[in-house]
Amino acid sequence: MNDHFTGFALYDIDEQKMIYELNADKYFTPASNTKLFTFYTCLKMLGDSIPALRYQTRGDSLIFWGTGDPSFLHSDLKGVSGLNFLKSSNKQLFYSPGNYTGELFGPGWGWDDYNDYYQAEITALPIEDNVAQLYADHDGNMQVKPYYLKRFLNADINYHPAKFKVKRDLLTNNFIYPAEEIPPGYKQEIPWKTSLQLTMALLQDTLKKQVSLLQTPMPADVKTIYNANADSVYRRMLQPSDNFIAEQLLLVCSSVKFGTLNIDSVINYAKANLLNDLPDAPQWVDGSGLSRYNLFTPRDMVALLLKIHDEVKDDSLLHSMMPIGGVAGTIKNAYKTDNGQPFVWAKTGSLSNNHNQSGYIVTRKGKRLAFAFMNNNFVRPSREVRDEMVRIMTYIHEEF
Repeated sequence: MNDHFTGFALYDIDEQKMIYELNADKYFTPASNTKLFTFYTCLKMLGDSIPALRYQTRGDSLIFWGTGDPSFLHSDLKGVSGLNFLKSSNKQLFYSPGNYTGELFGPGWGWDDYNDYYQAEITALPIEDNVAQLYADHDGNMQVKPYYLKRFLNADINYHPAKFKVKRDLLTNNFIYPAEEIPPGYKQEIPWKTSLQLTMALLQDTLKKQVSLLQTPMPADVKTIYNANADSVYRRMLQPSDNFIAEQLLLVCSSVKFGTLNIDSVINYAKANLLNDLPDAPQWVDGSGLSRYNLFTPRDMVALLLKIHDEVKDDSLLHSMMPIGGVAGTIKNAYKTDNGQPFVWAKTGSLSNNHNQSGYIVTRKGKRLAFAFMNNNFVRPSREVRDEMVRIMTYIHEEF
């Protein structure tokens, strides 16, 4: 830990006192530890279900607006309430766009990560994670889901990557892959280039019915259709560290609080009204932590963990939503359980040269602790830094 910048804070939840601090008042790039800020904001602003659509009926027409709901036809969450509502309607469907007032990427995101699964674009009405799932069928042919995108998928005799992969054009949905045998078991996820035209095409292809556009402001008396259970969405965001869900959830918060979809508005509101008692003013800019503009201190992370703990109240429920050492999520393979029992529940945060963990630990003596362990600016492999954090946290569990 001596060749890079390390911060650590360890707090006794029951004794309500800080046990140890190292650089706990210094700012670190948190990476996906940022999702804990998103999580707490959602706990304070959303109910037990995620709103899928806002809608209003006018005569023989049904007009609907997006809420940013990430669970809408999500590959894992499979939110279908909104879809079934639109399918079952006997009215003419009109989608009204324009209530999202942000960019497709968050501030400070890497443009050259556009082809990577973890950087899906942000939209008012996401469909199927905003990510194309590519795979080889039983006959070895390249396939894509949603099938609508198959028309944009082509083999290219001039494309020779070092390792077989599909690549999307930066500004369009043209996907190319090497004109060679597809490796057995090949699978890849690539964000598609979102557009209003593609959203409409996918909606109509999925619903098997006509959907028209109607630019109209959302009235105050709209009704709401709810989709997935909120806890299941939070679990999916935290355990595998799903960037797409984190970003979209802030839009959902904005939809509930302001009637528009604007991430900056929610973050500013949360900092001023929900997080104004943190030890250090957080520099918070996105929902997922993809941006290096985010800067938090270890003692801020601990204070946030305590606020989350107070909000959820049920340790078992809270632990079930976090990554679980030796059991589930991003720390499943990092920690071992203690005679089959997990003892650490923590959110990881990784970017190049940065690796952090913030969460909860229970010691063999039954002490309940909150901790933030942040490492920035190392050039060694992340695994070495992670393993040392695991060794130290396991030692704390065993000895205290």
